[in-house]
Amino acid sequence: MELRYLTAFVAVAEELHFGRAAKRLQMAQPPLSQQIRQLEKELGVQLFERNTRSVRLTSAGESFLEPARAVLDDVDTAVRAAKAAGRGEYGRVTVGFAGASSHETLPLLTRAVRAAHPGLELVLRGQTYAGVALARVADGSLDLGFVRLPVNQPGVQTRVIEVEELICALPSDHRLARRRTIPIEELAEEPFVSFPSNAGSTLRDAMVKACVAGGFNPRVVQEAPDSYTILALVAAGVGVTLTLTSCQHIQQTGLVYRPLAGPPIRLQAALAWRTDNTSAALRTVLAVAEDALPTPKL
Repeated sequence: MELRYLTAFVAVAEELHFGRAAKRLQMAQPPLSQQIRQLEKELGVQLFERNTRSVRLTSAGESFLEPARAVLDDVDTAVRAAKAAGRGEYGRVTVGFAGASSHETLPLLTRAVRAAHPGLELVLRGQTYAGVALARVADGSLDLGFVRLPVNQPGVQTRVIEVEELICALPSDHRLARRRTIPIEELAEEPFVSFPSNAGSTLRDAMVKACVAGGFNPRVVQEAPDSYTILALVAAGVGVTLTLTSCQHIQQTGLVYRPLAGPPIRLQAALAWRTDNTSAALRTVLAVAEDALPTPKL
C-alpha cells in the first residue's frame, strides 16, 4: 500500500469533497479519484459513498480514518526525526575524559549542549587519560576526547581549550611547604605519588620530563588511578606529586599547592576528534564547544 493512497484518503475523508481534496493536495481530480479506487481495491472494501451531490464515509471508511492518520503522523515524525538527526539536533556522541583536570571544562560543555540541543546525548567515559582518549578517538571508539598537546596522530584534529601549568602538591607539614615556589631539583630525594606508568597519563609523562630536566628521575612509591586519590595520598604524607593548576579545586586538610620555581611548564588541553568522522551530532557538539570552551589566547 502506497503512502500517497493514505494521504489521498485522509484528504477526501476530511474534506468530503473530491474537488476540494484535489486542490488541497495540489493535484487534478481524476488522478485523486483513481487513487481512492485503487486503495478500495487493495482493501477490498468501499470507503466512500459518493454521488454527484455528496461524498460521505462508509462504516469501513470511518474505521479506517484514525489508523490512516496515525500512520501518516508516524511517517511525518520519522521524517522530521531523520532530518533533525541529519542537522545534528539528535544523536549520540561519546566523550572520553579524565576527571579532575576536566572539572571545569566538561560541565561547561555538557550544560551548553543540553541547553542548545536537548535531543543530543553525550555518553561520558570517565578515567580516560589523555593518551588513552587520543588512541580511542583515533580507532573510532570515541567521538571526542579531552587530550593534551602535542598530538601527532594522523587523521585526528584538535583544538586547544585550556592552558594549564605544572605545579607541586605536597603535605602541609613538608619541609618545603612554607616556600613560595618549589625548585624542582629540591624534590630529587622525595617519594612521589602518581598515575600508573601504563595508564596513558600525559600528566605523569610531563612530571617525569620535568624531573629529568631537573637532574633526577622521580621515585614513585605509590600509584593511583585519579587525581583525587593521588592528592589524598599526598595529604596523608605518602609523598609529593606534580599536578596541574586545573586540579587546585581539590582541597583537603594537610594538602598545599605551590608553583614550581623558574619558567612555567605549560600543558595545553584540547579537544580531539577524527577528521573523517561524519557524525552530524559530533559537528553540532563541536560547534557548541566553540562558544562554551573558546580557545584561550596563548
